[in-house]
Amino acid sequence: MSERITSVEAIDVRFPTSRQRDGSDAMNPFPDYSAAYLLLRTSAGAEGHGLVFTVGRGTELVVAALRSLAPMVVGEPVDRLLADPGALARRLVGDSQMRWLGPEKGVVHMAAGGLVNAVWDLAARRAGKPLWRLLADLTPEQVVAQVDFRYLRDALTEEDALGLLRAARDGRAERERRLLSEGYPAYTTTPGWLGYDDDKLARLCKEAVDAGFRLIKLKVGADLGEDVRRLGIARQTVGPDVRIAVDANQVWGVPEAIRWMRALAPFDPYWIEEPTSPDDVLGHAAVRTALAPVKVATGEHAHNAVMFKQLLQAGAVDVVQIDACRVAGVNENLAILLLAAKFGAPVCPHAGGVGLCELVQHLAMFDFLALSGSTEDRAIEYVDHLHEHFADPVVVRDGRYHAPRAPGMSAEMLAASRAAYRFPDGARWAAAKEART
Repeated sequence: MSERITSVEAIDVRFPTSRQRDGSDAMNPFPDYSAAYLLLRTSAGAEGHGLVFTVGRGTELVVAALRSLAPMVVGEPVDRLLADPGALARRLVGDSQMRWLGPEKGVVHMAAGGLVNAVWDLAARRAGKPLWRLLADLTPEQVVAQVDFRYLRDALTEEDALGLLRAARDGRAERERRLLSEGYPAYTTTPGWLGYDDDKLARLCKEAVDAGFRLIKLKVGADLGEDVRRLGIARQTVGPDVRIAVDANQVWGVPEAIRWMRALAPFDPYWIEEPTSPDDVLGHAAVRTALAPVKVATGEHAHNAVMFKQLLQAGAVDVVQIDACRVAGVNENLAILLLAAKFGAPVCPHAGGVGLCELVQHLAMFDFLALSGSTEDRAIEYVDHLHEHFADPVVVRDGRYHAPRAPGMSAEMLAASRAAYRFPDGARWAAAKEART
C-alpha cells in the first residue's frame, strides 16, 4: 500500500513575551508570541512541520481551523501531494464550504497556509534539501505550475512569469556561491519595541550596529512626542549612515500618517511601514505620494496575492513585505514574489515573530537565486527572540542570514518546547497559574 498521510496534529503554543514587552507596538502593546503549530505524519513515519504565527488570544481559533481542514489531507497519498503542492493549495483555498468564511483571508486562509507549508516541509525533507534549494532547483515551468493566476492575469500572466524566471537563470551558480559564503542581508527590529525604556533602546541600537546591521526598525504611533524623542536617541546612537525604518502597525488614518511622518522627517526615516489600514490601497498611495522620498513598506497583513497586485498596480508601495504565515503558504508567496519582480519592487520579508524568521528566509533566498537575482535594497527582518525553540534555528552573523543547510522549511519546533509552552496546560503555563494562586 502506498505511503499516506495518517494524521494532522494541531496544538496551541504560546510564549509569555508580554512580560518583557518584547514585540510591543502601537497596536499590540502586550503580545504573547504564539503559534498554531501542526505536525503531519505519514504511514512510513515521516513528518512535515508547519505553523501559523499569532500573538496570544485567538490562537485557539487557528488551531480549530487547522483541525477542520485536516480531513482534506489525511488519507492522501504522499507521493501525489509532494508531486504537486499547488493542487493541494488550490483545493484548500477553493473549498466551497470553508471559502464562505473568507474568501481567501483571515483565520481559515492562514490555516490553509500552515497546512501547505507543512507539505512543503515534508517535500523538502523527502528531497534531502532545504526548502530554498528545492524551490530554486525547480524549472521555470514547474514554478509557474505552482501558482494560481486566476485573479492575477491582468497584472501578471504565466508568460510574464516564465520570462522573469528564465531571465534569472544566468548567474545562478555564482549567486548560490555568494549566498552560501556571504549570506543574505538582514535588518533588525530588536531595538525598536515601544515597551523598552531609553537606556535599553540606546544599548540595543549600539549592539545592532556593532553586530553589522545597516538597517534597524523602530515602532512608532502611540505618542508623537515620544516618537520624536526615541528617534532622536536612535539617530544619535547609530549615526547618519545607518538606515532607520519606522513601523506604525496600521494605527493611523491617512491624514494622521502624513502629519506624523512629516514630524519625524528630521531623523531621515528610510521607510514607513503599515502607515494605515492594510486594506486601504488608495490610502497607501496617498501616503506614498505625500511623503516621498520616504518609502512605503507594507504586506505583513495583506490577506492575499490580490491585495499585493492592487498595491503594486496603484503605485502604493515601494517595499513589498511578504510573510510566510499570513497568506496561503509557499504557493501564494511564490505568486507575490513574481508580482514584485514584474513591478520591480524589492522584497523585504516580515519576520520576527516565533518561527517567522526560520520560515521566510527560504522564500527570500529562492527569490535571490531564481527570480530577482539581487539583494540590493533588500533584507529579511530579524528579531533575536525564541529561536532556541527550533531544531534548525536561523543563523545571523555580521548582519546577514546564513543559508540553512538542513532539509525542510526550518519549521520544526523542539518537542520539549511544544510540551512546555502548550496552552493552557503546558508546564510553563501551569507553573504560572499556580504561582498566581
